[in-house]
Amino acid sequence: MKIPRNLKGEYLAEILCRQWNYQIVHQQGSHIILETESPRHQRISIPNHSPLRVGTLNSILRSVSSHKGITKQDSLNQL
Repeated sequence: MKIPRNLKGEYLAEILCRQWNYQIVHQQGSHIILETESPRHQRISIPNHSPLRVGTLNSILRSVSSHKGITKQDSLNQL
């Protein structure tokens, strides 16, 4: 599956909260800060841009899939 090219940062943050147990901690400037304690602590920053750049989205999905122990394809399927 190809990486979406029209994904908003705010939408990605909502999906990560709903599907992967992340919580919005706060927003600093144009970046939404998320964190999770499952399976261990992780904090990530999501730019609230529309659309997200492909490289930025790829990096975020790689980080989430590595932390959660899933494939990047599984995380793409949730979008």
